[in-house]
Amino acid sequence: MIGVATMVGSTSVAIACTGISLKAADGSYVQSRTIEWAKGALKSEYVVIPRGEQLQSYTPTGLNGLKFKSRYGVVGLAVVEKEFIAEGINEKGLSAGLFFFPRYGSYGEYNTVNDANTLADLQVVQWILSQFATIDEVRKAVQGVHIVGLEKTAVIHWRIGDPSGNQVVMEIVDGKVNFYDNTVGVITNAPGFEWHLANLNNYVNLRPGSADNYKLGDVTLEPIGGSSAMLGLPGDFTPPSRFVRAAFFRNTAPQRANGEATVLESFHILNNFDVPIASENPQELTLPSATQWTSSIDLTNRKVYYKTAYNNTIRCIDLAKIDFDKVRYHSAPLDTKQEQPIEQVHI
Repeated sequence: MIGVATMVGSTSVAIACTGISLKAADGSYVQSRTIEWAKGALKSEYVVIPRGEQLQSYTPTGLNGLKFKSRYGVVGLAVVEKEFIAEGINEKGLSAGLFFFPRYGSYGEYNTVNDANTLADLQVVQWILSQFATIDEVRKAVQGVHIVGLEKTAVIHWRIGDPSGNQVVMEIVDGKVNFYDNTVGVITNAPGFEWHLANLNNYVNLRPGSADNYKLGDVTLEPIGGSSAMLGLPGDFTPPSRFVRAAFFRNTAPQRANGEATVLESFHILNNFDVPIASENPQELTLPSATQWTSSIDLTNRKVYYKTAYNNTIRCIDLAKIDFDKVRYHSAPLDTKQEQPIEQVHI
């Protein structure tokens, strides 16, 4: 129908996204994330939705789901199809993103009787950003739609934030919608968000900096390098390990002065979550990285920043420079050329 199986199919284990949030000293609030896909180049585009655009959701049987008109202008970063916004923001500063949540989430059963009120999981972000200005509005409205999956083996949970720094994680389990306040400022994939929070207790001994010397009988144990107090921090790319690592990096990061500096800080942190392609798919010989793009959104100043596996140059879309009454609904590739610019140093 729309190539969803090309992206998800039975390969949800290859999607390993990591999200963090940071707040600047001047109050600017930033939400950032990676998106991974290890089975070929992922079609990725930026999308602009004007006010008043008539939109409609897919269902498992076609383009026959919920119809809705955009109340707010939106800029998003989409995968596979322009309707499938993975991360974005609207002109009110509300931001949302999707993260795969296989095996632990479960939607209600799809029924064609409910098509007019059915919303595809991959279009929830598009719906949220085009319709709502606050998290509270989302909490109320989501109870009135039927969210379904377009592919049976893939399930999603969502991160939603506002410019004040409030952030929630929305998960659907056994057809029930649950919201969790995300004060730790991190999200990955399965298991559920509450499980990840509980799992942090297994790392209560970790601290930034170096560990103190320790006397073990007649032997004095001394750190053999920097960051020894973080010894035991998990380094693999499973969702639980990435959650722990991201939580410690995010919550020990220095607070920067403003939104732009905080965006740059978030990119530095998320560089630690770039997944080497061979660790996910040794047969893939063309992709430079399994982390296909990384984004950082300044909710306060309404700016979308991103870089890709092909081009680490940071690019910015400023919502203040878009007339959402006149701009057309359109999308364009994140990279005009899949090539890393290299600046020559002339001596």
